[in-house]
Amino acid sequence: MRRRLAAGERIVLATHNKGKVREVGALVAPFGIAVVSAGELGLPEPAETETTFIGNAKIKALAAATATGMPALSDDSGFSVGSLDGAPGVYTADWAMQPDGTRDYAAAMRKVMDAAQDFEDRTAWFTCALVLAWPDGHVEGFEGKAMGHWVWPPRGENGFGYDPMFLPDNKPQTFGEMTADQKHRISHRALAFAQLAAACLHRP
Repeated sequence: MRRRLAAGERIVLATHNKGKVREVGALVAPFGIAVVSAGELGLPEPAETETTFIGNAKIKALAAATATGMPALSDDSGFSVGSLDGAPGVYTADWAMQPDGTRDYAAAMRKVMDAAQDFEDRTAWFTCALVLAWPDGHVEGFEGKAMGHWVWPPRGENGFGYDPMFLPDNKPQTFGEMTADQKHRISHRALAFAQLAAACLHRP
């Protein structure tokens, strides 16, 4: 049976990524849900040992829910390139990892371009898995995909991660060129969230 959140409840966003905090926070705000991030609470980042977005999102959501005693919402998302057999995929953040432990997405985008530039196929997509978990172990999971192709050089300063090199199907702007509102209407995260909202949220 589906489990729902009511307006006024407080949840943990199980992420340390400030870009995801902004985007997911904006999505839940109309439903009257108060949020605090795992980063703000100083929670450790659990090892993401699964090979699927849903699997890794479940790990993060359950860890945050168990640690805080509150429902937790986790996002696991990534950028995939058709000619690279779906890579970076679940290893999207790893492609940006630097020796000092920071993440450089400009370098990650160049890495994608270097690996894929000799292929005619420029198909690419973003995937987002959202998992809502409760401290008792109950979970609800949803997945959305935004299809398009990769472009070079990157375009735009908005968004985060690989957004500047992703041009969605039938759109003139990359995610990096879109405003937050424009991106929220069509993104992989918005598509996954629409499913979650229909199943688990009440509009106040």
